Amino acid sequence: MSQSKPRHAPLPDFGVDGDRLLVGGIPVDRLADRVGMTPFYAYDRRLLGDRVGELRAALPQEVKLHYAVKANPMPAVVQHMAGLVDGFDVASGGELKTVLDTTMPTGEISFAGPGKSRDEIGRAVAAGIVINAESEAEIRAVADIGAAQGVTAKVAVRVNPDFELKTAGMQMSGGPKPFGIDAERMPQVLSSMAGLPIEFVGFHIFSGSQNLRAEAILEAQEKTIELAGDLASHAPAPVKTLNIGGGLGIPYFPGETRLDLTVVGRNLANLMPRAQSLMPGVEIVIELGRFLVGEAGVYVCRVVDRKESRGQVFLVTDGGLHHHLAASGNFGQVIRKNYPVAIGTRMRAPAEESVNVVGPLCTPLDVLSQKVDLPRADVGDLVVVFASGAYGLTASPTAFLGHPAPGEVLV
Repeated sequence: MSQSKPRHAPLPDFGVDGDRLLVGGIPVDRLADRVGMTPFYAYDRRLLGDRVGELRAALPQEVKLHYAVKANPMPAVVQHMAGLVDGFDVASGGELKTVLDTTMPTGEISFAGPGKSRDEIGRAVAAGIVINAESEAEIRAVADIGAAQGVTAKVAVRVNPDFELKTAGMQMSGGPKPFGIDAERMPQVLSSMAGLPIEFVGFHIFSGSQNLRAEAILEAQEKTIELAGDLASHAPAPVKTLNIGGGLGIPYFPGETRLDLTVVGRNLANLMPRAQSLMPGVEIVIELGRFLVGEAGVYVCRVVDRKESRGQVFLVTDGGLHHHLAASGNFGQVIRKNYPVAIGTRMRAPAEESVNVVGPLCTPLDVLSQKVDLPRADVGDLVVVFASGAYGLTASPTAFLGHPAPGEVLV
């Protein structure tokens, strides 16, 4: 087996120069010298733009594309995305600060997530962004804070529907959830909002994430629009915006294939007349995080030791689960699977051996790749973990065991 045809999910075209992977057009070893350290994360501007362009071509023109900042809140990435997408969704006061430093109009920013503090709500109200309220108590808090500021707060209500996104990597709706207000309570809640000093703008209905089955996404989108249309008759004002979430997945593991965007876009186009008939003038927003940035990023670490133990080869690197929890399999995986990996300094070399790529931490959980076929690598070679642009650094326990934090660059 050659490394050009690895047993892993399909990869975006970063490019190769000789034996070296290119990231942002730069050979990975030279990029390591430029960063001045390993490990590091690197995100490719071209691939970010390509993914947004791919979506624009597939989706109906009237659908707005928002970036869920939680997927990758690196300020340089967020600044870059501000020029590519139509809006942002944030999930904390820290993310709010990051997006307010960009050129994104505040009216195109929304703030979701349960448990917002009064300080966070106050900052959001003052900034004039849309607050996706997750509970009845939060709606009242937004109204009170807005009144105290002399500001009419913009509120969309997050709905916990009675359906879920089938085969989603992470279920965000259906059954008891900390997210949103149960659909069956919504008529009463919407009626009670009529007397509050807030501006009702619409609904946020997010069913699940990381789905590679187009038919499941289509079904969830259809049910979302029907539910929003039913609730619109109870709303205190016309529904201006319906955020239907995202759910679009990327391939991480062997056997997974890319989602067919053409099918998703065609279905949304077919749903637009129905949405307008139920909610005249409504603006449909699709909110994506991982799908926009996940495949544009890599995590790069250096082999610091090579050893054998009872017939197995271990490449010990200076990176690990403290930087990339998801790749270690400890961020939601039930059965551990390998993220796509390569020896970034031996891209054209044939795979010669089955190896375990591990980190420097004193725990058997610190595994980046297990029994994967790779070219022979020695001390100094660079290991590249692909599909690392989302839920990487900020989703990892960087303080664990006191190792230094990795670098992070946009190229």
